Amino acid sequence: MPSIHDFNLKVVVVDTDFFALQAINSFLAWDRRTRVTDLAENLNELWDMLRKTPLAEQPNIVLLEAEHIGGAAVLHHTITRLRQQVEGVRVICLAQTPDPELIEMAANSGASGFLLKQEVRLQIAWAIVYCLSRDFIVTASVARACADRFNHRVFHANILPEMRKFPELTDRIRQALKLCVLDGMPAHLAADEMGISLHTIRGYIKEGYRILEAYDDTEYPVDMTPQERAFMRITAFAEARDDAPHEAN
Repeated sequence: MPSIHDFNLKVVVVDTDFFALQAINSFLAWDRRTRVTDLAENLNELWDMLRKTPLAEQPNIVLLEAEHIGGAAVLHHTITRLRQQVEGVRVICLAQTPDPELIEMAANSGASGFLLKQEVRLQIAWAIVYCLSRDFIVTASVARACADRFNHRVFHANILPEMRKFPELTDRIRQALKLCVLDGMPAHLAADEMGISLHTIRGYIKEGYRILEAYDDTEYPVDMTPQERAFMRITAFAEARDDAPHEAN
């Protein structure tokens, strides 16, 4: 598995929803492979930001909210302009609903993926890395919505794998990890939430970290905290099967 040191992806997020913008930013902040360099709430902010950004700091990835951008024609223009203006940039479209017209327009315009926010959520950094070695990526609902379409890139898109399974984790350990790692809750508050002692929840977390580590051979930076490592391990993709449907050629 590649080392985290192999990645230093500069990401720009464009979303008209302020809260979605902040949520995506916080998810990406947990993963050292990605670095959010700017947040934009509209296209004017995006173009102004790109104009002022030095060449060395131009983004590798643009996460572009596709539904409220102004329709398919504006989406096409935006993706095309981004790819012309920023060398090597990959544009990943995000949406709440799988609109086949927007999905096909994104694919035809050269986007690297079309993902539903509620399906990718905490795994957004993993999705970004996943797209680097694939032509076009989608979430499961996007693939289903376009099952009767014959667009080549959409038809052969890679569907994001499911979240990695950890069968040894008990329900209580999972809950403790969710509260303390995914939700970032302090241990004493998480203990109150679960109705257990601070000593017990610390034991759950310690055992959870041990189980997560047993499933992972990733090389992590020495200064990465156990919580950061746990977040990456919990949100990692399961290994994709070689015979998975919709694999890109």
